[in-house]
Amino acid sequence: MRGLLTSSIGVTCAAALALPLTPPATAATARPAPSAEVAPVVAPDLSGSTQSLPLTPLTRDRALGAAEQGVPRRDVSPFSLLGVVWDNPDAELLGTVQVRTRAAGTGTWSGWQDVETHYADHGADPDTAERVSGHVRGATAPLWVGDSDGVEVRVRPDAARRTEETGRGIRTRTTTVPLPGGMRLELIDPGKDPESATVAHGDRPAVAREETEASRTPAGEPYGGADDQSYGRSDDQSYGESYGDSDGESYGGSNGESYGGSDDESYGEPYGRSYGGSYGGSYGERAVRAAIAPSATRASAANAPLAPLGALEIPALDRAQTRSELLALRGSELTQAQRAKPYIGPRPRIVTRRGWSADESLREAGFRYTTKVKAAFVHHSATGNSYKCSQAPSVIRGIYRYHVRSLGWRDIGYNFVVDKCGTIYEGRAGGVAKAVLGAHTLGFNTNSMGIAVLGTFTSTKPSSATVKAVAGLTAWKLGLFGGNPKGKTYLKSAGGNLYPKGKNVRLNVISGHRDGFATECPGKQLYGKLGSARKTAAKYQGR
Repeated sequence: MRGLLTSSIGVTCAAALALPLTPPATAATARPAPSAEVAPVVAPDLSGSTQSLPLTPLTRDRALGAAEQGVPRRDVSPFSLLGVVWDNPDAELLGTVQVRTRAAGTGTWSGWQDVETHYADHGADPDTAERVSGHVRGATAPLWVGDSDGVEVRVRPDAARRTEETGRGIRTRTTTVPLPGGMRLELIDPGKDPESATVAHGDRPAVAREETEASRTPAGEPYGGADDQSYGRSDDQSYGESYGDSDGESYGGSNGESYGGSDDESYGEPYGRSYGGSYGGSYGERAVRAAIAPSATRASAANAPLAPLGALEIPALDRAQTRSELLALRGSELTQAQRAKPYIGPRPRIVTRRGWSADESLREAGFRYTTKVKAAFVHHSATGNSYKCSQAPSVIRGIYRYHVRSLGWRDIGYNFVVDKCGTIYEGRAGGVAKAVLGAHTLGFNTNSMGIAVLGTFTSTKPSSATVKAVAGLTAWKLGLFGGNPKGKTYLKSAGGNLYPKGKNVRLNVISGHRDGFATECPGKQLYGKLGSARKTAAKYQGR
C-alpha cells in the first residue's frame, strides 16, 4: 500500500488502540464473579521464536552506485510471519521489499511477494515513554506467509532523478536513495496453538463450555450477586476510582498517560493500586494462579468483573445486561438522562489474550492508560489475506511478537483485532473496557482506540462479518464513554504528517487511519465500508 504523503512517499496502515475505562467508586457494589466462575485451568503452550538475519549486498548498479540488499535463498527454521527492521526508527525505506518463501512439507517455493515498506505511521506518539525508550526500530509491515522453512529476500532502493545546470547546459542525473542502516530480516514462529485456542471460533472444549455457561451471571444481577467473595480484594476497596483525584485532576501526565503499575506490584488498576489485599481467594482462583504465570494472571484480572480470572473469552451480553453493566461500572459519571436511556450497543463476544495464547512474558510489565475513548481508528494489518480463520490466533501472536521483540514496542500496538470471520480479539493488555493507551495511529493515540482488521484491503473487500464486528465493537466500547458512532469529536495531534503537534483536529468518531495520517491504511475497500459501520453501530446503540 502506498501512502499519500505530500512528499509522495507512501505510508501504510495498521494499528488498534484501546483506552482505559476505570469504573467509578460506586462500582464497589458490583463485585467480580464469585470463585465458581473461575475458568478451567489449561496452561497454554507459549512456544515461539524469532530468527534475525542480517541483509547483505546482493548486486551493485555501477551506474547508480547503490547496492541491492537481501538474503539469498536459504534453509531456515520454521516460521510463518516475516518483516524487515532497521536501526533508526525515523529513517524511511524508500524502495521495494520482496520475498519468496518455501512451504514447509511440500518444498514448493512461492512467487515474489511485496512487503509493505511504510510502517512509521504506526507506533507510539512522539515524546511518549514508549517512543523514546531507545529500543524502537524502523520496520516494514509484517507479512503472513504460512508455515515455511525457506526464504529469499531482496530490497531494491528507489532511483531519484535530479536536474543540474552545467556549463554545457541542463543535465539530468539519476542516483539512488540510501537504504536504512542495520537492516535485518525477522522470521517469526508464533508457536503452536494449544487446545484452548479453539475457543476463538466457537469450537471450545466441552469442559470449558460447560463451566463457563453454567457460571454466567443472570441478566440484571450485579457481578458476584449477593455473594461477598472477590478475587482476593479486601472489602473496603472499590473496583476502580474515577479518572482523577478528589479535585478532578487527571492522573495522566502531559502525554495523556497514566500508569497501572508494574506487573510485579499490581493487577494493573490505573493508579498502580494493588488489585487485592491478599493473594488468596478461592481454591479455584489459586489453581488458576498456580497454572499460569503471574503476568498472565494480571492481564486476565484487568478484565474483572467482565469475565472470570483465566477466562478464554469475555461472553456476549444482550442489551439489558449491557446497560446494567454500564450502570454498575460508570453509573455515577452518567447524567440522569443517560442513566434513563444509555446509548450503548450490546457487549460483543471478545476472545481474551489468554484465548489467543499471548505470552505475557514478552511485553513490558504494567499497563498504560489514557483518559477516555473519544474515537476509534480502524486499520488493516497489511499482513495479507491468505490466512484461514482458524489461523487468526497464530497471526495475532506473530504480530505481537514482531511488535515487541522486533520493533521494540511495549506490547502489541492495537487495542483490538478483528479477523475475516468477524471474531473480535483483545489486543494491548490492560482491560477491554478501559481506556488502554495503544500504539496504532501516530499522533492520535491519546483518547482513542485502534482496531486492526487482519488482512490487506487495498483491492480486496472486507467480509460482511468483519464490518458487522467492527460496528458491534465500536457500538459497545464507544458507548461506555458516551460516544456517538455517527458523530464528530476533537482530538489534539501529538505530531504527524497531516497535522502539526498541538492542533485540535475534528474527526469522525469512527475514523480510518488515513484520517489522522497520510497513508492508504485501512485500504480503499475497508475505508469505503466505514460509513456502513457507523450507521450500524449507531443502530446497535439505539440511536
